[in-house]
Order: sequence, then C-alpha cells, then structure tokens
Amino acid sequence: MMFETALHEAMRTWFEWSRDAGYLGVFVMMGLESTIVPVPSEIIMPPAGYWASQGKMSMPGVILAGGVGSTVGSSLCYWFTYTVGRAFVLRWGKYFLLPPGKLELAEKWLAQFALGGVFLARLLPVVRHLIGFPAGLVRMPFWPFAVVTFVGSTLWCAVLALFGAKTLGKRPDLLDDPSALASVIKHDLLWFVAGIVALGAGWLFVKWYGNRKVSNV
Repeated sequence: MMFETALHEAMRTWFEWSRDAGYLGVFVMMGLESTIVPVPSEIIMPPAGYWASQGKMSMPGVILAGGVGSTVGSSLCYWFTYTVGRAFVLRWGKYFLLPPGKLELAEKWLAQFALGGVFLARLLPVVRHLIGFPAGLVRMPFWPFAVVTFVGSTLWCAVLALFGAKTLGKRPDLLDDPSALASVIKHDLLWFVAGIVALGAGWLFVKWYGNRKVSNV
C-alpha cells in the first residue's frame, strides 16, 4: 500500500511538471522516459497534447519537444554502453534493467534487424526505453541510430499527444488523476499497439524469410 501511494505521488509529480513546465517539461520528462527512469510517457504527452489543443502550447511544438527529448535520452543510453563496454554491462546491467539474458536477446535482435528493429522498438511499450543500451554495445553507427530513434519517437509522441487531446477533451477530470489517465490511455491504445505489433511481426517475418532464402541460394 505504501509503495502504491508513493508511486501515485511520483506519477502526480511527473504529471504536473510535464503539464506546467511547457515545452521544457515535455523535453526533460520524455528524455528521462527514454532512460532507466520509470517515467511513463502516457502521463507526459497526453496532458501536453490537451493543453496544446486548448491553445496554451502548439501541437507541433509539443510533439517535437517529446521526440527530441526521447532521442536525447536514448542517445545517452547509447553512449553510456558504447563507452563502458560489454564486460561492464554484463556485470552491472541487471541494475539498469538489462540482465545478461535480455542483453543477448537485444543484441541478436539488432544484429538481425538493425535500424528497422530500432524503429519498431520505439513504438512499443517497455522496449523503447531500453533499445539505446544494446545499440551502443553493438557499435551501431550513431547518426543513423539517432535519426531512426527520432522518427520513431516523434511518431509515438504524436499518437499520444493527439490521442490524449481527444481523450482529455471528453474527460478533463482525468487531469486530476494521473494513475487513472495512464490506465485509460493504455486501455484505449491497446488496439493501436496491437496493430503495430502485428505489422512489425509481419515485416520481420518477411525480412527473416527473405534473408533465409538468399542464404540458401
């Protein structure tokens, strides 16, 4: 119970700061969301999108701030693992949500799907804030990584901002309850995320099958 209360208060703090600090708040909070800090994007972008729809910010500005913030946060993860190396991550990675088993899977994912895997990861919950770590470890070229991260992050921020503006427009009472807002957004976005997963799975299968056919020639 104490943990749930503390988590709710933390969410309220993140929620209010991202709402009240304008573009800077969106930038900083989405930057944190793309690292190991557990800041859910579902309580950052939707309120910002709502306030943009009310004329207090611009929708393109909100989306851009979120996309740039996410890219910066993910780039910090990239350069961290790029600098410290594999041995350090294998030993200490479990403390920032990257245990050896998950690291191996992430490395195989990037080795097989490269930039396409980064783009898809940026659209998926949980996965998107970890993808910078293995990208740095496998020495993926930084600028292509940053561009794909920015495009995927900006798309995700646009979906949340526009969806949040619509949802909060119907239920402005959710502005007073960040936990309820996150729950509603996640529920209403379920089919969108499922669609992304289905499309991504199809694309990955086609890519895998094509590579398999070529290797057998």
